[in-house]
Parts: sequence; C-alpha cells; structure tokens
Amino acid sequence: MDRNHYRFTSVWDLPAAPDAVYAALERAEDYPRWWPQVRAVTPVDDTTATARFRSLLPYDLVMTLRQSRHDPRARVLEAAMNGDLDGWARWTVTPHDGGSRVLYEQEADVRKPLLRRLAVPGRLFFRANHTLMMRSGRRGLTAWLQAV
Repeated sequence: MDRNHYRFTSVWDLPAAPDAVYAALERAEDYPRWWPQVRAVTPVDDTTATARFRSLLPYDLVMTLRQSRHDPRARVLEAAMNGDLDGWARWTVTPHDGGSRVLYEQEADVRKPLLRRLAVPGRLFFRANHTLMMRSGRRGLTAWLQAV
C-alpha cells in the first residue's frame, strides 16, 4: 500500500435545485467566497487554474487544476490536479429529495515533500483534515446558494 496515495468520497445533500448547484460548482473562481479552506483560485485560461487550499493543519496545498470533463447535461465536473497533489477530482450532481445530492470523488498522490515524510504518523490527521474541510464546504455552499 502506498501511504502517499489517497482516495476520498464525500456526499452532500443540499436543499437546492441540481442545476443551481452545478452552476455554483462550475465557477471555481467563486469557491473562496463560500469555502473558507479554498484560499485562492486563479484562472490561467478557460480550462486551467491554480488553487491554494489550507484547512486546520498548518500547511498549504498548491495545485494546478485542468478541466478534464465539463458535462452540464450529466452535471459532472472533473479536473486533473498537479502540484502538491497529483490526481483527479470529480463532482457529480443529481436530484435528491426535492434538492440535490452532490458526490465528490478524489484520488491523489501526495507530492509535497513534508507531507510525504509524515505519511505514516500523519495519515489519520490528513484524512480528518479532509473530512473537516468537506463539511465546511457543504455548509458554505448551502449558505451561498440560499443567498443567491
């Protein structure tokens, strides 16, 4: 088992229409407005951006995100990640109980040297950090969608 390889899955049930949720998720440059741990998203071109993330643990993750799938009809967004993490992330939005269910999937290999050295003792903390970040994102997106 590669201790620097992670696979994450999160499910968010949101009280908003799937098309509204998808529209918010496809505007990555707005994430810092509603998701505190997403510190910056800077577009490079129409399909690429750089992003900086920081949650409870005292380190930033910086990555280049390149859109690999943008399917409004199926409500799927997917990006390839390179930088402190290499891999991919995908959002899938479906109708659910009068609102939306959002499935977030991510598979990544850690490239940041400090985090690679802390792979064994830090694994549980890294996973917990990701869980807390995702909870915050769900709360932030819910509030953002209610405000618009």
